[in-house]
Amino acid sequence: MIGKHLGNRYQILEQLGGGGMSVVYKAKDTFLNRLVTVKVLRPEYLSDTDFIHRFRREAQAVAKLSHPNIVHIHDVGQQDETHYLVMEYIDGDNLKNFMRENPHLALDKIINIIKQICEALRHAHQNNIVHQDVKPHNILITDDQRVKLTDFGIALEATTGTITNSGVMMGSVHYISPEQAQGNTSGPQSDIYGLGVVLYEMLTGQLPFKGDSAVMVALKHVQEQPVNPRELNQAISPDLERVVLKAMAKDPAQRYQNARQFSDELQCAVPVDWVQTDLEADFATQVLPEDNQPLPRPRRKIQLTRVAIIVFLVLLSILGGIALALYNYLDVAEIKVPAVEGLPLNEAVILLENEGFGVAPQEVYDQTEKGLVITQDIAPGTLMKKGRVVELTVSLGPEFKTLPNVQGILTNDARIALHNAGFKYHEEQVFSEKKAGMVVEQNPLPGEHPKGTTVELLVSKGPAPVVHTMPTLISLTLNQTQTKLFEFNLILDEPALSDQPSEEFLKGMVIAQNPQPGAKVVAGSAVAVVLSAGPGPPRRDATIRVVIDDHVRSQKVRITVTDIRGEQNVYVATHTAGEVVVRTVEYYSPAVIRVYLDGELAEESQF
Repeated sequence: MIGKHLGNRYQILEQLGGGGMSVVYKAKDTFLNRLVTVKVLRPEYLSDTDFIHRFRREAQAVAKLSHPNIVHIHDVGQQDETHYLVMEYIDGDNLKNFMRENPHLALDKIINIIKQICEALRHAHQNNIVHQDVKPHNILITDDQRVKLTDFGIALEATTGTITNSGVMMGSVHYISPEQAQGNTSGPQSDIYGLGVVLYEMLTGQLPFKGDSAVMVALKHVQEQPVNPRELNQAISPDLERVVLKAMAKDPAQRYQNARQFSDELQCAVPVDWVQTDLEADFATQVLPEDNQPLPRPRRKIQLTRVAIIVFLVLLSILGGIALALYNYLDVAEIKVPAVEGLPLNEAVILLENEGFGVAPQEVYDQTEKGLVITQDIAPGTLMKKGRVVELTVSLGPEFKTLPNVQGILTNDARIALHNAGFKYHEEQVFSEKKAGMVVEQNPLPGEHPKGTTVELLVSKGPAPVVHTMPTLISLTLNQTQTKLFEFNLILDEPALSDQPSEEFLKGMVIAQNPQPGAKVVAGSAVAVVLSAGPGPPRRDATIRVVIDDHVRSQKVRITVTDIRGEQNVYVATHTAGEVVVRTVEYYSPAVIRVYLDGELAEESQF
C-alpha cells in the first residue's frame, strides 16, 4: 500500500498500526496538502457484503459527529476492492503508551483526561452513537494532553464474534462490559464501563482482571469483583474509589446513566490532598451504598432430612479444610519490590526472581541505552506478596528511520517529507544561487538516523545582493543619469522625480541625488534625483586665436571647454604653416578653455 493513491487524492506514506479488522496508515491529502489517517478494511472482510454495508453505514454516522475530543472522519470511500476511511491525523500517541511512559501521573491530570473522554462520549451518545470499544489504545493524546477518542463503532461487528478467537480480542477484552461479554445488546452504559476500567488502570497501574485467555478474562468481567482500587493505591480517596466501582458495576442499571453524571461525580470525588486519614481508612471498609448492592433473591423453604444435614456437615468440613489450606498457601509474607529501573534486563530479572517475583518484560523504542529497564509497573519499595508479576518496560534503543534527501526541493515539501519520516527540523535562511524557498543543504545527510532527530535545513533566500559605490550624478542630464544608473544596475525613482530653481546648474541638470555619491547601494535599488528648473548661469563668449608655426608643414588644432556641462570639444581641424585660427567659444562660468596642437597642450585660459 505504501506509495499508493486512494481516491486519486490520498497518498499512503507509512503504516501506523493495525487491528483485527483494519490496517491504519499515515497519508497525505494531496488536494489540501495535509496529513491524514487512512484506515483500510482487511481483505478477509471483503466477502461479507453485509459487514461492508454496516462498516460504511457506521462510518457515515460517525462522520456526523463534530467534537474537539473526537477524531473527525473526513471521508469514506472505495477504490476497486479497497474500502477505506479518511480521518483527522493526530500527532501524538495512544493513552496505553502514554501510561507506560508516565506511570506516576498526577491525579489532576488523570481526572482531566477522563473528563475529556466523558465529553466525547456524551456528544456521541446524544447522537445515538455507541463506541463499544473504549480502551486506552483508542484514546489518542497529544503532548499538551489534549485527548481525542477514535475508532467509533468500527469494532461493533467484531466484538462478540471474536472473543473466543485466540488472541484476537485480548486488547479489547480487558475493557469489555459484562453485557458485551455475554453477547447481549450494549448501550451507552457499556462505554461507561469501559471508561471505568480505563480510570481503574490509570489510578492503580493495573488492569482489574487478567487471565490466560480472552474467554477467562471475559468471564471475570461477568462473575468476579475487581480488587478495590484503594488496596492497590492507598492515595485513592474513598469517594474516588466509589466512583470507579460504580462505573464498573456488573448491572448496567447500577452504573452512571450518562457520561455527564460520570464526569460530575468524578470531579466531586477529587480529594483535597493525597494523605489518607484514619477516618478515610475506616470509611474504606464500609459497604457500598444500597443502590450498588445486588437485588435480594426471594427466600425458598428448604426441608432438610437428617441425611441431608449430615451430608451438609461433611461437605462443610471438607470445604473448611480446603479453605484453610488455601489460606495457608496464600498467607505468604509481603516483601518490598526492588528498584530495577536503569538496570540491564538480565540483572533486573535475577534481582526480582531472587526476591520471589515473576517478570514480564515489554520492549519499546526509547532514547535509553538498549537493554536497560526504563520503567517498572510496581513502584520500588511497594510491599507485595511473592509470586506477583512485575511488568518491565525495556529499551530497544533509539528507533532508526530513513532520513530522506530534501536538498533541492521547496521548504513546504521538505517539511512534510521530514514529518512523515519521523524527523524534526530547524530552518535557517541563507543567500544562495538557488531559488528562494528551496532547501540548499541538510544536516545530517540522508541515511539511517534515530527517529526524532532534528534536521538542520539551510533554506535559500535568493542570491546575495550585489553592492555598488554610488556614482556621482550631479550636473548630468536626465538621459545621462539613466545611462549611468543602468551601468550600475540601479533604477531611477521616477515617482520621486522633482525640480528646483538653480542659478548654478542649467535647466534639466541633476542638482541633488539620494543616495549620496560614494554611499554603498544594493543593485536594483531606486535612486531619487532633483533636476534644475533654471535659470542657471549666464552664457558667455570667448575669442580664441591660434597661430600655426611657420616651421611645420601642418598642425592639428583642438579646442576644448570645461564648464558646468563637463568637458567637450568645440573645434577640431588641421591647418598649414603660418595660418591664423580665430574661434568664438561659448561657455558658462566658471570655465576652462584649452588649446591643443598635435595633441600637446599649447594654451589654457580660465574664465
